[in-house]
Amino acid sequence: MRRRTFLQQLGAVALLRAQAPAIVTSPRERPVIDAGVAAGPLGRDGAIVWAHADRPGRMIVEYATTSRFANATRVRGTLATPETGLTARARIGGLRTGQDIFYRVTIENGNARSQPIEGHFRSEPAPGTPLRIAWSADVCGQGWGIDPARGGMRLFQTMADANPDLFVHVGDTIYADQPLHEQVPLDDGTVWKNIVTPAKAKVAETLEEFRGNHLYNRLDAHYRRFAAEVAHITMWDDHEVRDNWYHQQVLAADSPYSEKRVAVLASRARQAFLEQYPITMQRRADALVYRSVPCGPLVEVFALDMRSYRGANSNNLQTAAGDDTAFLGRRQIAWLLDAMTRSTATWKIVAADMPLGVVVAHQPGRHEAAANGDAGPPRGREIEIATLLAGLKRRNIRNVVWITGDVHYCAAHHFDPQRAAIKDFEPFWEFIAGPAHAGTFAPGSLDATFGPEVRFTGTPQNLKPNRSPAEGLQFFGVIEADAQSGALTVSLINSAGQRVFEQRLDASR
Repeated sequence: MRRRTFLQQLGAVALLRAQAPAIVTSPRERPVIDAGVAAGPLGRDGAIVWAHADRPGRMIVEYATTSRFANATRVRGTLATPETGLTARARIGGLRTGQDIFYRVTIENGNARSQPIEGHFRSEPAPGTPLRIAWSADVCGQGWGIDPARGGMRLFQTMADANPDLFVHVGDTIYADQPLHEQVPLDDGTVWKNIVTPAKAKVAETLEEFRGNHLYNRLDAHYRRFAAEVAHITMWDDHEVRDNWYHQQVLAADSPYSEKRVAVLASRARQAFLEQYPITMQRRADALVYRSVPCGPLVEVFALDMRSYRGANSNNLQTAAGDDTAFLGRRQIAWLLDAMTRSTATWKIVAADMPLGVVVAHQPGRHEAAANGDAGPPRGREIEIATLLAGLKRRNIRNVVWITGDVHYCAAHHFDPQRAAIKDFEPFWEFIAGPAHAGTFAPGSLDATFGPEVRFTGTPQNLKPNRSPAEGLQFFGVIEADAQSGALTVSLINSAGQRVFEQRLDASR
């Protein structure tokens, strides 16, 4: 099925409201914004608006505080060109706190102008107002793509119904290493029928194939509409390149990749990732993925990058810190401690693409996350996490909550030095959500080094691996900050909109 036909069938036409007359009336001569629009917050008074076009052109953005666009401000964005993957963006600023921001995007190419696409996000909350943040991870993995007959990516509609002020995508935005098949048999005898595009028919190796994986998600009406309604903080993990990758990796001769150097694949994948989301206005290859986003007086989000600075996956049992134990890297650790020290927000939300306590090993002796399965003192990548946690305690940084994904189930873990092999940190919570639209798995085992305790898991231990989205075991989390008490309530919610877990946290002073 052609992509444009699919978009039309899923109601993309409803998003195209002609707010201004086109200069050129022939549809064939007009540019088309063919993958929707999105916005990414910059904190304080700014945001980035993003769009993808079917041909080169200049982005024009109008924005206002009403859906009638009264007294709208107009800004010129960047050019969508083949070099940018036909994506364009514009920075908008001067936003007052506590505002609904309505924007509409057009693409101009000579005398031709696209029909506008509208979007919406909320500016930084004003003092005295509550805040709601959603998060999840893992999209179109384990063979589960878009099946229109089953409602597409339904969790994105459920998240939209929760009406968050902000969404944090904590990684695995795509599965570039997992091609889709047109049909997948299900246990109940029915068949899952995927939309398959050329980019999703093989592992991604070229820049265009990585771009095509990101654009595939935007074929889904729920995904596209949620991106247009709620500002996103977007992070990456491994599947934006390939499973469990690190820069030094060289693939085996019998792998399905013609390019065996993972560093080359990662460079192409990073460019596509930075193009396809409203993360930065920079086009440099070294533009940072990690960043902080202030969200008013109650919350600041610290989005990490656990991919760009790690050493090779190993047995993760080294006894001294070095390049081979790097996970976040010294530069990012120093940035995080300094940024959290400067933050005046009541709650510091650390968004990480991998959980701290779950053991993630892709083969014996090759650990992917920080945990190594050894319950003793920190070794390997745990050394870096111990340094970070001790730094938070030494600087008296309080009210730190971790939100993560990656492991394809939801959970709530409480870490306490009284249960840990080391004592030099303050107790904290880690909440895991996902998958958003991928296979679901049973809970993983925990490493006791930092004293985690399971308070909740959303899937049973005996769950058969790789449950399809049709079974309803897709999850997202919601953080709700109360303006009056300063308390934080964290909920884990399934695709039916049911809160399967809830925890209230009171702020310490």
